[in-house]
Amino acid sequence: MPRGGGVRVRLLVQGRYEYFMQYHAARPVYGILLAAGVEIYQYDASFLHAKVAVVDAHHERPWATVGSSNLDPLSLLLAREANVVVADRVFAQGLHLRLSDVIATQSTPVAESFKHRYWHQRWRDRMAFGLMRLALFITGHRY
Repeated sequence: MPRGGGVRVRLLVQGRYEYFMQYHAARPVYGILLAAGVEIYQYDASFLHAKVAVVDAHHERPWATVGSSNLDPLSLLLAREANVVVADRVFAQGLHLRLSDVIATQSTPVAESFKHRYWHQRWRDRMAFGLMRLALFITGHRY
């Protein structure tokens, strides 16, 4: 549900992963996002490589972005990534509808399972996060 200014943010993340470090390094951030009211869903059907976002699909100026960027420090600083922004109501609404369907039918909410993770899962996530931060520090990249 929207909080404060009426903004609703839903995030669809992959449930199956190819890269251990990136998957586990991102998880410590979930707590901050959940506390801020972000709804996080895990896509369970298969691997997820979609890098899309829809903003204001049913408002005056909807837009969407599609591309290769993960919007994380590794993608933005270390790789060659690109996104296209589409300011088209039909496109944004169609993408929003498809994403909403995937969230409703092929994903699970993360909030409860995240709160009840075992200690070793929390430890693994924090270690991966720390190692990724160390790698960025050593390479001289800051975010």
